[in-house]
Amino acid sequence: MRDKLSKHLFDPQSDASIESKLLKLLSLVRKHLSMEVAFISKFTNTERVFKVVDNQTTNTCVSVGNSDPICETYCKKISDNELEQIIPNTLEHPITRNMPVTEKLNIGSYIGVPIILSTGKVYGTFCCYKTVLDNALNDKDLSFLRLISEIATELIEKKVQSDILNNESKSLIENIIKTNDITIYFQPIFNLSTNQLSGYESLSRFFIEPYKTPDIWFEDAEKLGLGEALEILAIQNTLHCLDQFDEKAYITINTSPQHILSGSIDKVLQSIDCNRIILEVTEHSPILDYQAMRTALQPLRSKGVRLAIDDVGAGYSSFQHILELEADIIKLDISLTQNINKDSRKFLLAKALCGFAKAINCSIVAEGIENQEELSTLRKLGVDNVQGYFIGRPAPIEDAIQYQTITL
Repeated sequence: MRDKLSKHLFDPQSDASIESKLLKLLSLVRKHLSMEVAFISKFTNTERVFKVVDNQTTNTCVSVGNSDPICETYCKKISDNELEQIIPNTLEHPITRNMPVTEKLNIGSYIGVPIILSTGKVYGTFCCYKTVLDNALNDKDLSFLRLISEIATELIEKKVQSDILNNESKSLIENIIKTNDITIYFQPIFNLSTNQLSGYESLSRFFIEPYKTPDIWFEDAEKLGLGEALEILAIQNTLHCLDQFDEKAYITINTSPQHILSGSIDKVLQSIDCNRIILEVTEHSPILDYQAMRTALQPLRSKGVRLAIDDVGAGYSSFQHILELEADIIKLDISLTQNINKDSRKFLLAKALCGFAKAINCSIVAEGIENQEELSTLRKLGVDNVQGYFIGRPAPIEDAIQYQTITL
């Protein structure tokens, strides 16, 4: 049974949170032991706090986040071996009958075990009780509770480790924001008709330990509630460089739909020549309400901001973004442009996209160009603009401005 439960609860493909898995375990134990309340508690220095609760009574004292002085609880006494782990009748027990918590929580019978982490630290307890006595509670019930508690402990260990990592990551990101420790690189985008520079894509770089790719830094920041602050800082750093480029060069800025919807992008672009700004939304950015997105984009577009859809060809969402948001620019993903000179299916799909873009008055940017053969093929297809390592690598501002003097 333990192996079966563990396999289900620790399935890496499962989207269920650790809290929801713990709640399932509590419910399983509560029902199996015919109890009314099951909970997992956590000990602080002074309190016993309810962390996960399955409460079938009307007593709201046993609710997530509620607490009691730790010295006045069954939980602490059980973990200190001052109280048995099975108490069939709390009103006849010499210790529990005199404890205020017995009346407060209306505990009639009780069974609980300490949760001990691999470090040896007592995390808290895994407990059940009901409002009436239960002389049928026995060692078999306790063994079952211990079995489920062991599984719960493994989940709690994962949560504890995750919380530690999240706290460390949050501290790092907060420091990045506080010290403005984001470096902006610029990758050139060249026009294939003029062979001259059209603009740049701005790309964030984080030169701090531990090493993470920029997308992971932004993803972590979003999970920790710092996504908007980090993204706006990156955009501000990009905009500070705008005057160093030729006034004809545009800048594409990667942004998240939720920050367009919140209005924060509109605010950061105040007093900026928005005719030089292209907002880039990726295939991987979910948009749940296209009408709301169109409404949020309207004031930006009225100022001259254009919209690019990135990663086109990598999945279905990008095509929906193009249709629903009336994109100005379509960016072909590297998965489509790589080896396009050798792959007839990629060639035909890119050809169709170029025809589609022309029909709806969109321009095409092909990304990820890595050799002359790919570039020549994209010229034949009538692609408007190109970028990639073969065209020019991302570089800091002082090096990126040199691309303005180059002819492709």
